[in-house]
Amino acid sequence: MEPGVTEANLRENQARIYQRGAEKSGKVALVLGAGNVAAIGPTDVLYKLFMEDQVCLLKMNPVNEYLGPFIERGFRALVEGGFLRVVYGGAAVGKHLTSHPGIDEIHITGSDKTHDMIVWGPPGTEREERIRKKEPLCKKRITSELGNVSPVVVVPGPWTPDDLEFHALNVASQVQNNASFNCNAAKLLIQQAGWSERANLVAAIKRRLRDAPSRRAYYPGAEERYDAFLRAHPEAEPLGVRAQGVVPWTLIPNVPSTKEDDICFKSEAFCGVLAETGLEARDPIDFLEKAVRFLNDVVWGTLNCCVIVHPRSLEDPAFAAAFDRAVADLRYGTIGINYWPAIGYGLISPTWGAFPGHPLENIQSGRGVVHNSLLFEKPQKSVIRGPFRTSPLPPWFLSHRTTHEMGPKLTRFETKPGLLKVPGILWSALRG
Repeated sequence: MEPGVTEANLRENQARIYQRGAEKSGKVALVLGAGNVAAIGPTDVLYKLFMEDQVCLLKMNPVNEYLGPFIERGFRALVEGGFLRVVYGGAAVGKHLTSHPGIDEIHITGSDKTHDMIVWGPPGTEREERIRKKEPLCKKRITSELGNVSPVVVVPGPWTPDDLEFHALNVASQVQNNASFNCNAAKLLIQQAGWSERANLVAAIKRRLRDAPSRRAYYPGAEERYDAFLRAHPEAEPLGVRAQGVVPWTLIPNVPSTKEDDICFKSEAFCGVLAETGLEARDPIDFLEKAVRFLNDVVWGTLNCCVIVHPRSLEDPAFAAAFDRAVADLRYGTIGINYWPAIGYGLISPTWGAFPGHPLENIQSGRGVVHNSLLFEKPQKSVIRGPFRTSPLPPWFLSHRTTHEMGPKLTRFETKPGLLKVPGILWSALRG
């Protein structure tokens, strides 16, 4: 929680709109849905409805607007009750709605550039003057989730060859999921420069990405962003064949950590690019301290971060204390320890959003949170802890053999739970 929230006063900072005597004032929230993940629009709407007590207008992103009728059907009770409307259109519709007097607040999931267009207007001298004077064009309250150069920090330790293979698969899966069009797709691998297993881990990740089928670059601008990274790093290693509408998985190894303005540290690729860098450090504790500083001060965004640490390292009290300090000091809204931070997104009960404190003029990963089904008013971060290695294989791993079976079975279970459906789900999981 943010400073000032304690165990003693937590209830005072939780679900205030449901507390007796809470002030009620009706508002209409415009939710600008993202085009990459089907769950974003619906879950953002649920948060505004049940956490902030606002009725919602959900504008579908043109990339996935085909989902709109399904959302209307699934949320039929809210639509018929007048609490939700789903609308469609491109940038012109979005511009009309953000400036419409009937809209009280805005929530956007997407790009910081789209956010700044809404808040400050088109790029140019007029926008710069507004930012300098801190006089936004749009004065409505706006909350946002805007992406991240999502880092994976690998803490050196007593890793075996099997450990390297497992976490090569873990990292490659974080890159590959949804063709890498995720705000939590791994984009930057950070290791201790002198770690004996550094090169071996990179080689194992390359093998995994090379073996993974290429995916269609369906999200607008992917090829242009990919070309920008290749211009900045001609030494980049494509691990597949580029074709029309296809961006190959690509590794940019050994990016100098001293080049703090490098595109790999400052821009979210939002396509299948993974950069790797090494930090000079004396030992694992020194590496942790330097990694925290590097992430907090250099790498763009504060949405999510993955830290992979061997359990035997944590048996050392001095290292364990240093690790706890690192987790406390990292300025990220979600931290996944050994696990992909996207699991924090998928669980829904944790908070999902940027680390608090970004001003409108330097928005980075955004302001506010969503999900947060426990209705915490002043959350700072959510930490997801998982085992160093997992069996059976998690279904989001790219080599999982039965995800296509588990998905429909889990959906049928969620639709109508029953004990007789559990053995089939477990059987598919064990065969993955």
